[in-house]
Amino acid sequence: MIPTDNDGFLINLEDWSPEVANDIAMKEGIALSEAHWEVLNALRDFYHEFDLSPAMRPLTRYLKANLGPDKATSIYLLTLFPGSPAKIAAKIAGLPRPENCL
Repeated sequence: MIPTDNDGFLINLEDWSPEVANDIAMKEGIALSEAHWEVLNALRDFYHEFDLSPAMRPLTRYLKANLGPDKATSIYLLTLFPGSPAKIAAKIAGLPRPENCL
């Protein structure tokens, strides 16, 4: 059992692994595909580069620069991570809750 906060975010970021990501995603009702992993890996790269979890606007700018404009739209991200894409993707990627995400 890996410790999480009340919202399901990892308490210790070092506990993250692809298997943990799959478990978190399943709890969110998401079956991870290659498209999900592409965004999750970019999100983890963002975190390692800037030491923070991005809210939606910085996330889409980063994805546009790194994955292309077709994978950086809010609609695309909502299809992968319904509800609050930046928050849910950060949770699955094992990162802290993005600022300004409820």
